[in-house]
Amino acid sequence: MNMRTIHTDAVSDAVRELCIRANKVLSDDLTARICACADRETSALGRAVFDDMKANLAAAASLDIPICQDTGMAVVFLEVGQEAHIVGGWLEDAVNDGVSRGYTDGLLRKSVVADPLRRVNTNDNTPAVIHTRIVPGDRLKITVAPKGFGSENMSRLRMFTPSYGRDDIIAFIAETARIAGGNPCPPMVLGVGIGSDFEGCALLAKMALCRSLEQPHPDEYYRAMEQDALAAVNATGVGPQGFGGSITALGVNIETAPTHIAGLPVAVNVGCHVTRHASMIL
Repeated sequence: MNMRTIHTDAVSDAVRELCIRANKVLSDDLTARICACADRETSALGRAVFDDMKANLAAAASLDIPICQDTGMAVVFLEVGQEAHIVGGWLEDAVNDGVSRGYTDGLLRKSVVADPLRRVNTNDNTPAVIHTRIVPGDRLKITVAPKGFGSENMSRLRMFTPSYGRDDIIAFIAETARIAGGNPCPPMVLGVGIGSDFEGCALLAKMALCRSLEQPHPDEYYRAMEQDALAAVNATGVGPQGFGGSITALGVNIETAPTHIAGLPVAVNVGCHVTRHASMIL
């Protein structure tokens, strides 16, 4: 079979564009969910917060500026078709070049430090966090998901044992939202990873945040669990921006994977009300 060639220059250009787009334009599903939840919020203060959120989105669009001042650490998912041939240089170099140009040209805040303890800023928001997966076909799908750390810092992982079950996991998800309070700028989006192993469930949770809120889980069992978890989170009363109210989360997305007979890993990746992501296929 003939290989399809993709040049790293195209990868770099795509990542640059996606960094800017994701930070300036909120996805349609999240925008629609914010508007729908604003109408359902029972608290007067909560409704006022929703009004401010909608005004912020409108201002970002009219002024061509980021929808949040924390333009995040660039998380990049690469789905590489096994029949695609990447030429022109190292793929990860191309991704980081795109992030550097995107954050510089887009006048986006640069928040990455080169060392976790010595804290010297890299001044171009690189390196990105890159997750690469080989998939069928000859295309390359790139998803850029800028992740702010007001929400990232409130994420949690717990190594449950199989003696725990569905209701325990829902309680853990709701507890995570309750502990987070106003820190992640609620209403939140919660990505939940169930299964795999220690690092695998965390990756599942991050991937879950990139799934549209208009795409419920395809398995009826987990689709119902997403709905029940969302109800449990909203019952905490944390509310918009932590001021109290009936809408604490915009959605809960669950992703699962096989796991060990002795394990039940669960991770909750917390996203803010502007959980950002944008994709492109080359």
